[in-house]
Amino acid sequence: MSDPIRSMCKSLRLAYVAEIYETIPFESPSQFLEAIFNKEFSLREKAKVQRLIKNAKFLDSKSLSNYEWNDRIRFPAQIDKEALMSLDFIKQQQNVVLIGSPGTGKTHLATGLGRKACEMGHEVRFFRVSHLIEQLEHAFKQDKLPSFRKKFEKVDLIILDEMGYLPFSKEGSELLFQLIAEWYEQKSLIITSNLEFSQWNRIFIDSRLTAALVDRLIHHAHVLTYSGGSYRLSNALSKAR
Repeated sequence: MSDPIRSMCKSLRLAYVAEIYETIPFESPSQFLEAIFNKEFSLREKAKVQRLIKNAKFLDSKSLSNYEWNDRIRFPAQIDKEALMSLDFIKQQQNVVLIGSPGTGKTHLATGLGRKACEMGHEVRFFRVSHLIEQLEHAFKQDKLPSFRKKFEKVDLIILDEMGYLPFSKEGSELLFQLIAEWYEQKSLIITSNLEFSQWNRIFIDSRLTAALVDRLIHHAHVLTYSGGSYRLSNALSKAR
C-alpha cells in the first residue's frame, strides 16, 4: 500500500478503497471502478448500521430472526405481523405498545424491531424506563435538561422498556410526561408494560397526568396484548423436567 494512494483516499473521504482495491478483480477500467465503488458503499452502509446499533444501546443482541411468534400475541385490527415488521409505523410517527405479564417476550420483540430499524437506517434509543427517569432527574438537578432533551432531536424511534415495574416520584413522572409530550407526533415509541393502561395510576400517582400521558400514547398507537404466563418460566421448568 503506497502512502500517496492512502493519502488521496483520505482526502477524498474514501474510507475503504485503500484497503480493498487490490482484492477487486480487473476486467476493464469501468468494471473495476464500478466494483470498487460498490464495495465502498457496501462497507460504509455496514459500518453505519453497526454505529446505529451501538448508539441505540440495546441490552442484548436479540433480533426478529429468533423471535418466537405465537398465538398468545393479540394484534389490533389495523395491523398484523407483516405490517409491524415493515416498520411503516415509524414513517407515520406512530407508537407500538406491548402489554402483558413479565417473561412473555415483549422486550425481545421491542429489541428486534429496534434492531431492524437500525438496519433500515433509523436512529434508535433503548431505555429501561427507570433508568431514563434517573437520567432525567439528574439532568434536571444539574440544570442540563435542555441539552439532554436535545439528544433526541434526530432520533426516529425510542424504546421505553418495563413501564410499570417500578413507581416514579412526582418529579420523575412530570419529567417523563414532558419528554413524551414533546415527542408526540414527532417520534415513534415502542413501550413495553406489565400493566394495562387503567393501572398506570400506580406508577404515575397523578391521575390527570396519567390520563394525559395515555391519551398521547394511544392516539396513534398499535396496542399488542400478550396472554398467558411467563414464557421464560415455563421454558425453564420444561428444561428442569
